[in-house]
Amino acid sequence: MGIISWIILGLIAGGIAKILLPGRDPGGLIGTTLIGIAGAFIGGWLSARFFDRPVQKEFFDLYTWGAAIAGSLVLLVGYRILFGNSRD
Repeated sequence: MGIISWIILGLIAGGIAKILLPGRDPGGLIGTTLIGIAGAFIGGWLSARFFDRPVQKEFFDLYTWGAAIAGSLVLLVGYRILFGNSRD
């Protein structure tokens, strides 16, 4: 997959992570989108590095999507823990 594919995957993964963890995020839509993109990259890297599951070249690989969504969820939870009360 190319860089554009990872960005699109990250946008969708960030949206799915936002649906799974609803609520007001400190960064809003743009922050959640950036977290999704970063989560896709990190999830793919962790999957390849530690779980011996290299990233497939196909866009619709179930494990690639799972790693991207899991990475987005982890980053979103961490972001909420660190900056969750900034809107109060």
